[in-house]
Amino acid sequence: MRHLKGSDERVYRAVLGEASRQRGQLEMIASENFVSPAVREALGTVFTHKYAEGLPGRRYYGGCEFADQVEELARTRATELFGADHANVQPHSGAQANMAGYFAFLDPGDRILGMNLSHGGHLTHGSPVNFSGRFFEVSAYGVRESDARIDYDEVRETALRARPKMIVTGASAYPRTIEFEAFGAIAREVGAIHLCDLAHIAGLVAGGHHPSPVPHADVVTTTTHKTLRGPRGGLVMCREEHAKAIDRMVFPFIQGGPLVHVIASKAVALGEALSPGFRVYGRRVVENARLLADTLMGRGVRLVSGGTDNHLILVDLRDRDLTGKDAEQALERAGITVNKNTVPGETRSPFVTSGLRIGTPAITTRGIGPEEIRTIGGWIADILERPRDEDGIRRVRRQVGEMCAAYPLYDQLASST
Repeated sequence: MRHLKGSDERVYRAVLGEASRQRGQLEMIASENFVSPAVREALGTVFTHKYAEGLPGRRYYGGCEFADQVEELARTRATELFGADHANVQPHSGAQANMAGYFAFLDPGDRILGMNLSHGGHLTHGSPVNFSGRFFEVSAYGVRESDARIDYDEVRETALRARPKMIVTGASAYPRTIEFEAFGAIAREVGAIHLCDLAHIAGLVAGGHHPSPVPHADVVTTTTHKTLRGPRGGLVMCREEHAKAIDRMVFPFIQGGPLVHVIASKAVALGEALSPGFRVYGRRVVENARLLADTLMGRGVRLVSGGTDNHLILVDLRDRDLTGKDAEQALERAGITVNKNTVPGETRSPFVTSGLRIGTPAITTRGIGPEEIRTIGGWIADILERPRDEDGIRRVRRQVGEMCAAYPLYDQLASST
């Protein structure tokens, strides 16, 4: 980064600080991960200079020969990886991928049925502060009070009453397997489009560690980061019959020129996800999450739904004199990065919350395994028991630093910064 250092010292120092933070802390936010050197390298290529509005072979600009090559690679790899008919890899984010999926089938005022945000859904699944809640009429489903799991009979009853034009599945804080086949059957029964937001578990589906929604959904959206371990961005997959409608919604309805450098990086990440090693990685992510859940529950920590089937756990702090915000801050002082999160039946503000969301994708990428997971679980439990014990927090911080040094991020994170 010699050019950045010479031209903008303040930005350079911010990058150095972030690199140091990532190297020296345990990243356990469920939606974050570390990309490979190749993915990161592709993100910084000369493709950042190129405008390429349109699709491969049908551009509105000249000079797109090589942009066509990388976008076609990304599209082909996405369809191969997930078994989809068609893929559009241009969305800049998961939210824009969802927007394309909505507007391909819906008009403003149409009704959608999505998962309640405090029960594990996402902002773009109908929150009133989001475009999805402002453009569309929203009905919601949630989880049972008894076990914090989706009740598919109740979802069906809600769908029969509400008669939505679209049913949205997927979640941002649901630690259990989602039965996409059941949702697909409900959608067909009420004549609704089934849109699946796969963002959080895309990498697990790609590796065969969670059932796929592709055979059961009309449209599948996802981010390309999180468990898929690619650059920050989105993509949309669909049945061939919907391909033109989806492509028209991405461009020109929602976006202008695609970010070709990001698409090149997506192509690299999707290629990596097709490798046998990625399947092993996904299995280890799930194993680490389950072991972490067992370790915390063994220390008396209450978990929503009593465990996990995927990459994340949701801690319920309502049995303690502790908010999610305070717990997040205490853990961050100890070098463990998580995020506060609402829990089913939440009564606190989203800026405070009664829960924590904790994930294993990034620490698994780092090489951390079962022995270390048990240790980390012990540290988290210690902090949650004594969140105001600054001496204890400093002790854990030193130990976290030692673990991070034993499992360093790839050399390029140091050498290129």
